[in-house]
Amino acid sequence: QLVESGGVAAQSGGSLRRFCTASGLYLSRYCLTWFRQAPGQEREGGAGIDSQGHTIYSDSARRRFTISRDNVKTTLNLEMNSLTPEDTATYYCAADRACAWAPKLWNYWGQGTQVTVSS
Repeated sequence: QLVESGGVAAQSGGSLRRFCTASGLYLSRYCLTWFRQAPGQEREGGAGIDSQGHTIYSDSARRRFTISRDNVKTTLNLEMNSLTPEDTATYYCAADRACAWAPKLWNYWGQGTQVTVSS
């Protein structure tokens, strides 16, 4: 089970941190990703990290977002900086043994949380 927490609202140019805590999963063995879905749009990958700590970012997230993991605390973190209203979306954390960018390939999901960035 994945449970999300963290900030949910910011002004344009501001920062937020999102957290995802796992229970029942040996998080260190899993690939982890933050997805997001804006209204009327498909769910898309934003930032991912594999079990070795290698990271990948979407074009929109690169240089603004930082994904990290704490395998001891079984926590996935997302630091979002320089936020814009275009970052407004429902954010989801996800875990699976294999790393992929397609949402349909992920088996474990957080509950999803609305993040709003105001101008």
